[in-house]
Amino acid sequence: MSTFYSLAATTPQGKELTMETLKGKVVLIVNTATKCGLAPQFEGLEALHQKYQDKGLVVLGFPCDQFAGQEPESNDTVEATCKLNFGVTFPLMAKSKVNGKETNEVFKYLKKELGGTFGSAIKWNFTKFLIDKEGNPVKRYAPTTKPEAIEQDILKLL
Repeated sequence: MSTFYSLAATTPQGKELTMETLKGKVVLIVNTATKCGLAPQFEGLEALHQKYQDKGLVVLGFPCDQFAGQEPESNDTVEATCKLNFGVTFPLMAKSKVNGKETNEVFKYLKKELGGTFGSAIKWNFTKFLIDKEGNPVKRYAPTTKPEAIEQDILKLL
């Protein structure tokens, strides 16, 4: 079994989501922030979610406040804010750290598997990771890579 499937994350309501429940799905994991200059990417992520969720794509957003305080929302308000301001219906997890001692275990694993330009550290909001149907991390994308630029890679995995 893939190591990815042994991981879990917490929803904003405090419930555990095990990655094992995503077996057989293509997963796009993104650290998000509602006040980031890249926040318009929420719309592109939602478009991918709407277009491919029935074909097996799962987009998972991990709100993160580690970069210039750009996620001021709490776990209680982040989902409503993302839905109201950006039309987001894809699942969001609880606010998470993506760097440092308290890094979310999903990001620890993804950074180890797919290092980036600056080593394994996440450099900014909207860093994206694509995982195939077997739970293998396939590709890491820079924060500035627009969701629509990832579409062809997603199609190859679906």
